[in-house]
Amino acid sequence: MTTKMLVRYKDQPVSVWEISRTSERPDWVETALAKKEIFWLDNRVRILMSSLNPPYQKKHRLGSGGTVGGGVDALGVYAYGDVGDFLDATNQRVVSRKKFLAIYQIVEDE
Repeated sequence: MTTKMLVRYKDQPVSVWEISRTSERPDWVETALAKKEIFWLDNRVRILMSSLNPPYQKKHRLGSGGTVGGGVDALGVYAYGDVGDFLDATNQRVVSRKKFLAIYQIVEDE
């Protein structure tokens, strides 16, 4: 599966990356790697979800604390993904290949 693809989740476009050391990466992944927001740990990546800047982003409401998610996102919570998993930056989650193929729609490969 290529890394540059148009993907939809619940009929909305999402920014995804198939976690891989060797395949092409979207620009937002390259930027995150350069800023150490995505960091390789052997065959896993550690991802600072709140800092990702994908082309497709959900619009978050400001919480009572004046921050996105009421302060939860400001804590810098990390997620981990293995090679072959998919990073859905729009929905800020890592999805296994099996789950990705079951619930996401690949519209076209570039």
